[in-house]
Amino acid sequence: MNDNDCCSVFALLSEYLDQELAPATCEELEEHLRGCPQCIQFVQSLKRSVQLCHHYGGGTAPPVDPEVMAGFRRAYEEMLAKRRGSHEKTPQV
Repeated sequence: MNDNDCCSVFALLSEYLDQELAPATCEELEEHLRGCPQCIQFVQSLKRSVQLCHHYGGGTAPPVDPEVMAGFRRAYEEMLAKRRGSHEKTPQV
């Protein structure tokens, strides 16, 4: 993985959090995460979401603090913007 491989990181996050990836793939993903603030923020948000889901199980979820929800939305939008930006830089033939 290289520094611009956020799409690959995003595609592997579920397996990463479930500890289903090969050790070499985990190392590559973690290497990317050490240098990508947007992915770090997104992974932290995703981990927190998973924790909340496990904590509250199948019951009714508590209301999410609007500030927390705004943070999730910002992280998601930044990831999408970065993803769109990497597609725009693709050389045209």
